[in-house]
Amino acid sequence: MPSYLVQVAYTSEAIAALIAKPQDREAVIAKVVEKLGGKPGKLYLSFGDYDVVGIYEMPDNVSAAAFALAISSGGACKSVKTTPLMTTEEGIAALKKAGGSGYKAVTKK
Repeated sequence: MPSYLVQVAYTSEAIAALIAKPQDREAVIAKVVEKLGGKPGKLYLSFGDYDVVGIYEMPDNVSAAAFALAISSGGACKSVKTTPLMTTEEGIAALKKAGGSGYKAVTKK
């Protein structure tokens, strides 16, 4: 099953709500992932542009997009970024396939 990196930035209102009533969102998110046919991963709080980072397995891109849309629709997130991930083996296969693609780079001559 494909893996996806999901990065979430909360709104200031959501951060204020979490400060007022701290809560573990991992179980809530896991139920959504499972309902969409995926396998929950670990959820991490982070610094920087995103407040939460998680890695999940989803059956396909449609399910991953549905997950992103569902969590975006609640209004607590100002940004949701989903990045498809590849295993090292998949990356090597992609590199080999790219090498045989026949692509020619733009040149001056």
